[in-house]
Amino acid sequence: MVRQKIIIDTDPGQDDAVAILLALASEELEVLGITCVAGNVELELTKINALKICELAQRSDIKVHAGSDRPLCRKLVTAKHVHGSSGLDGTNLSYPSSQVSKIEAVDFIVDSLKSCAEKEIILCALGPLTNIAKVLSRSTEIRNRIKKIVLMGGGFFEGGNITPAAEFNIYVDPEAASEVLNSGVEVVMMPLDVTHKVLTSPELIEKFQNMATKTGQAVSGLLDFFGRYDSKKYGSSGAPLHDANVIAYLLRPEYYDGKIINVEVETGSMLTRGMTVADWWQVTEKTPNTFFVKDALSEKILKLIVEKISLLP
Repeated sequence: MVRQKIIIDTDPGQDDAVAILLALASEELEVLGITCVAGNVELELTKINALKICELAQRSDIKVHAGSDRPLCRKLVTAKHVHGSSGLDGTNLSYPSSQVSKIEAVDFIVDSLKSCAEKEIILCALGPLTNIAKVLSRSTEIRNRIKKIVLMGGGFFEGGNITPAAEFNIYVDPEAASEVLNSGVEVVMMPLDVTHKVLTSPELIEKFQNMATKTGQAVSGLLDFFGRYDSKKYGSSGAPLHDANVIAYLLRPEYYDGKIINVEVETGSMLTRGMTVADWWQVTEKTPNTFFVKDALSEKILKLIVEKISLLP
């Protein structure tokens, strides 16, 4: 089996935790490292949370690298109202015994791209795109070495979740998102249009609760907490498993459907900051730059997540 080499850039976050655990549980993927960015909570918390998740899966061999503590040119906005003050509210994971790597996130990604074959590494972006934009700004040579960027962010038909127009990850650093989408690198976007179709439920949480594993118990608690905000907000049975879709797409791309279109990010307007303007109907002559995923086989995706995470200790 040829394993896909990935680097996970993240701001954990309960749904980030599920995505990371899904990747660590999948033999089809080789996780080269985890890089952290400020987003759902501050960088000081996201890097600790990433270490906690790796230790939960008994994968302390995976190095965690601290990256950007703020957007490229804006003040940081967090989502503690969704994820809780720690970012991982809902479970009580012990403080990690492992340490954050001394190699900074952007340097780690660049060094990894240089040391591997061209078009060998996939960047999996689960949070604001600040670190990824900094990598892309290094050189054209570095850009050309990236196989693809699969990101969770944006929305079109679903609108936004942090403002009426904008999804959180893009809103936090719209300038970084714009640079990524217009970089010339192949981009796959998992917007709210698809993540709002892959929902947690009491039945799903019970499946994790019934696992005789520490990981299963932790995921059950995380998802129970995470679901409360969205259930109240949307009147749904649970919360969208946003970030897990990035990893699930790599494992089972046939579970997803979309098309290649042009997507631009609004950076100037106060009203629509961070809006992803998706030319779904191709009414402009702008060059397509993104595979925009719109539909998913949600039951199969949820089953995959449960099956994979059940393999962890």
